[in-house]
Amino acid sequence: MDVLDGNALAGRLADLLGWDATGSLIRCRSCGDGGAVARVAVYVSAMGAVARCRSCDAVLLTVVDAVGGRSWFGMPGIDALEVRKA
Repeated sequence: MDVLDGNALAGRLADLLGWDATGSLIRCRSCGDGGAVARVAVYVSAMGAVARCRSCDAVLLTVVDAVGGRSWFGMPGIDALEVRKA
């Protein structure tokens, strides 16, 4: 499976959150490494996407899409997410 960067999540996160989160800063709950969402390692499959920390490989974020326009969005490995007001 090819590894993409966090920019691969741009459209999906904008759909779910209502804003482009790829420039937002995050901190890994596992190792404490921080940086922009665009920097994470992303693995995409037919089921959705998994974003992992580039430092420790911990799962940071998951997006699972289902029929009927339903989605499950989890941030199990993100200790903090920067939210900027426009």
